[in-house]
Amino acid sequence: MRGQGRAGHREGGSGIIRLIPTLLLLAALAGCAAPPPVAPPPATPAPYRCLLPAEHRMLVAEFFFGRAGVGAAAWAAFAARVLTPNFPDGFTVFDGTGQWRNPHTGIVVREPSKIVLVAARRQPDLARRVAAVIDAYKAEFHQQSVGLVTRDSCAAF
Repeated sequence: MRGQGRAGHREGGSGIIRLIPTLLLLAALAGCAAPPPVAPPPATPAPYRCLLPAEHRMLVAEFFFGRAGVGAAAWAAFAARVLTPNFPDGFTVFDGTGQWRNPHTGIVVREPSKIVLVAARRQPDLARRVAAVIDAYKAEFHQQSVGLVTRDSCAAF
């Protein structure tokens, strides 16, 4: 018998052809499936808490003052006249050696420096006080820049 396969079944693709509509229907329905669940937005993080109960949220500012041509007496007078009134609660001064590249000339200058560390409570006039210190130093000592790094922190005194 021609056209007969094993167990009396007809050879050919008619069985597969009958499956094609079913496969197409399944593929179409898969496109209608619900998308995977979307993760909920992250919860608002808890407010930052200081480690110790006595600490308060503060801004830490580090000033970097080049001292080329600025003697000890001139520095002390500047600190008394400008730093102390702007940060009456206190500050710390470190001696350092700095290096700075002039962006206009490309010349690298190495000079002694003063690093001033201030921890101050955030108050409406804090930005003005920080800028006043920088502007006063640049004007008085003919400096092109004063370095500044700020960060939020906790502190207790």
